[in-house]
Amino acid sequence: MTDNINYQAMLERTIAARDGTPSLLLHSCCAPCSSYVLEYLSRYFQITVFYYNPNIYPPEEFFKRRTEQERFISLMPAENPISFIGAEYESESFYETVKGLEKIPEGGERCFACYRLRLEKTAKLAAEKGFDYFTTTLSISPHKNAGKLNEIGGELAEKYGVSYLFSDFKKKNGYKRSTELSKIYGIYRQNYCGCVFSMRETEERNKCSDRYAPSLFEKNGQ
Repeated sequence: MTDNINYQAMLERTIAARDGTPSLLLHSCCAPCSSYVLEYLSRYFQITVFYYNPNIYPPEEFFKRRTEQERFISLMPAENPISFIGAEYESESFYETVKGLEKIPEGGERCFACYRLRLEKTAKLAAEKGFDYFTTTLSISPHKNAGKLNEIGGELAEKYGVSYLFSDFKKKNGYKRSTELSKIYGIYRQNYCGCVFSMRETEERNKCSDRYAPSLFEKNGQ
């Protein structure tokens, strides 16, 4: 069972056993999620951030997040220089991947298919360019399944012949630190994961919250 594996401990063992400064292709979903990961890993790896997120909707949001990712990299001091690769907007690949899974709630099989889509693109590029490792920032989110991410990463490592950096970045207060760094650098933080389905679910939750929130008169006991 992947749920019982301590991926943070695995990461620490990899860092301790490294020889020199290995290269790492880091898939990033957005600047906020990358903030702590870059602060943490840039001490130990030569990192290239790969912004590949065809799931993001609408297109304006995709480009806004990509620009913010580049801006954050330019601002953050790092022991080893951080490079950036920005993919083009390929939304059709996402919709083809999740076809038939549109009604699955967030956090289920549709999300797992999206994990695989983005990680496979990263693994393939890492193999083509000769990186020592690849991984993703996605596990920093409390809403993302770290066990599934690492399971997929391990499978793709075998397929493409490049090592996956097993990790769970929400551990050791990683998510908390990412919120702190977002405030320090004034990073734009979106209020939904990225895809049109998560946007709709977030809007629906907000409507329900507004519907059942006490009115001003109720708060004042009137």
